[in-house]
Amino acid sequence: RYTEFKLVTREVCKLPSFFSSALFRRIDVECYGIVTRDAFLKYWAESSMLTMDMATQVFEILKQPNRRYLTKADFKPVLEELLATHPGLEFLQGTPEFQEKYAETVIYRIFYYINRSGNGRLTLRELKRSNLIFVMQQVDEEEEINKILRYFSYEHFYVIYCKFWELDTDHDYLLDRENLIRYGNHCLTYRIVDRIFSQVPKKFSSNVEGKMSYEDFVYFILAEEDKSSEPSLEYWFKCIDLDGNGVLTSSELQYFYEEQLHRMSCMSQEPVLFEDILCQIVDMISPEREGYITLHDLKRSKLSGNIFNILFNLNKFMAFESRDPFLIHQVGLMNTEWDRFAHREYVRLSMEEDSEAASNGNVESWEESLEAPF
Repeated sequence: RYTEFKLVTREVCKLPSFFSSALFRRIDVECYGIVTRDAFLKYWAESSMLTMDMATQVFEILKQPNRRYLTKADFKPVLEELLATHPGLEFLQGTPEFQEKYAETVIYRIFYYINRSGNGRLTLRELKRSNLIFVMQQVDEEEEINKILRYFSYEHFYVIYCKFWELDTDHDYLLDRENLIRYGNHCLTYRIVDRIFSQVPKKFSSNVEGKMSYEDFVYFILAEEDKSSEPSLEYWFKCIDLDGNGVLTSSELQYFYEEQLHRMSCMSQEPVLFEDILCQIVDMISPEREGYITLHDLKRSKLSGNIFNILFNLNKFMAFESRDPFLIHQVGLMNTEWDRFAHREYVRLSMEEDSEAASNGNVESWEESLEAPF
């Protein structure tokens, strides 16, 4: 029976235990609710599972018959079982809506990092090149879900969802330009927000004119808060590459920097002239061809993310200009820019929620407050 099958999944098949329902359904095609020993052995032998590595086994178990790729929907059964069985997610069991949002967020994060073609069709090659199987094994062995920073951290989900909820003022799960311009205390320029809404870096999944969905926002926030990752570099490169010819020229860089310059003047900050900025960018990147910056150039340099901040994120640009060597050392102690951001924001959100609860004497319902209390 299904309840006893988890042991088979983990001990016999050596797969993460939360794959048991997906594997069970793959064998129990007639939905009898029972898998016999013979049926299991027949499936395992006929599917050549013994000769496959774990990534291929996972791929075969999750994908639909006659398909050569995985979709986001193929991961849902695995996330549903994880939510139902993982001790670190037990507290969510009374809130099905948040369980659903957690599952969605994990899947979007997986596809953001792994589905490099960005077409929503995850190939076996992409799966094998990723760390997903290793991370799934870690999730199965670790009771504290927040120790698994890649993809599955509840704290990371909480930060993403709260950030979206704060911007989505009418709570229709869609954001327009004016909503997004408020992101990060108005840190982004109108020009870069316009490029995001032109759907050049990623076609929106919302199917609503001029609106980004929660999925689109997850891609945006991952790209914005960790500009050292390859998916982020690709996302922002497409935004800055106005003519789509695969190279960034000084005129394209200047187009985006002009608004930053104007904002600095409005804030009585000492403006940094574009000529100086261009020299700084060239020094940081050392492009192979003078006068042109390619995506390959950006991926070679560890300082590439700073270029995008210079061009369209004023807060991060000012922080970069006045950087503290001690803070730079601190930065090196944590995994990624994303991990640092998520940790910092989770602490802030938790403190805000605690102080709000203390001042009210009770916790308001999440529909009425800015943050959803998970």
